[in-house]
Amino acid sequence: PFGRYGSPAARRTPGTLYVDPHGRGDFTTVQAAVTAADGSGRTLVLAPGVYRETVSVDAGRTEMTWIGAGDDPRDVVIVYDNAAGTPKPGGGTYGTSGSATTTVRADGFTARRITFANDWLRADHPGVSGTQAVAIKVMGDRSAFHHCRFLGHQDTLYADSGALTVFARQYFSHCYVEGDVDFVFGRATAVFEHCHFRTLDRTDLAGAPYGFVFAPSTAGPNPRGYLVTRSRISSEAPDGYYKLARPWVPSSDPTARPSLVVRDTWLGPGIDAVAPYANMSDAFPWQNQRFAEYRNLGPGARVTATENRPRLTAAEAGEHTERAYLGDWRPDA
Repeated sequence: PFGRYGSPAARRTPGTLYVDPHGRGDFTTVQAAVTAADGSGRTLVLAPGVYRETVSVDAGRTEMTWIGAGDDPRDVVIVYDNAAGTPKPGGGTYGTSGSATTTVRADGFTARRITFANDWLRADHPGVSGTQAVAIKVMGDRSAFHHCRFLGHQDTLYADSGALTVFARQYFSHCYVEGDVDFVFGRATAVFEHCHFRTLDRTDLAGAPYGFVFAPSTAGPNPRGYLVTRSRISSEAPDGYYKLARPWVPSSDPTARPSLVVRDTWLGPGIDAVAPYANMSDAFPWQNQRFAEYRNLGPGARVTATENRPRLTAAEAGEHTERAYLGDWRPDA
């Protein structure tokens, strides 16, 4: 089941562990393998299958790599269904961060060809008000995801850092992300390159907006937040029913200045071209934040109200590249 990545009988490296839900590996759950993989530089190879569990990688397990052994990220799925408002066994609720199916605190984490999902649905829980349901929360510096999928509805991908003073760099290459409300959010310095973002339809709302693709919460001193480049945004929803972004200034950091640059990206008709940005709080208008676009294409990128579409000059665009955001770190292809 592990393809070209070896097996427990023929390990790729001494630090490689094999996970298979059907018992043909070292462990049947991802969390059991993570717990056993102490130290730094360990590799987990995940056989195709559905791993229904929550997984947490603590800060001490640095330079860890997870490899999906299938040919497609759909082959290996890590999924659970906690939401922010889900009751905890010991009392209280999970909250947004606690709802995450997968949580990564360690630096140097890499994942390839894996689906991270949270399949909690509003329709199944009409009495729950905390509808945030995170597929993955990433806090480590030098975190890279290649050919991965992130599935959820509200707050799917939490690209964050471990503390306000930590500028965590993250890189997402050839990934797919879907959701509805703020489904890519947090304060990381994150580059999304050759990615596909898809906004979902909603039957619980009578009109627009259905949601927001990005909700960065970049710390004020951090010069760089989210960079989306050479990507595309499509939609299942009616035309114009989604905003491109809104700024998140959390109560824990009222000095945050959310930063988002979307460049060289195709914006589909699902994006409201007239007013692509909105406020999360009137106390922090989006116009006071660091939002900008450059050379985008598609019906959602059409400029009809220039005051609503802040754009970079060619000179400014030169400061918003993968290399500028990631510095001396070069994630593997």
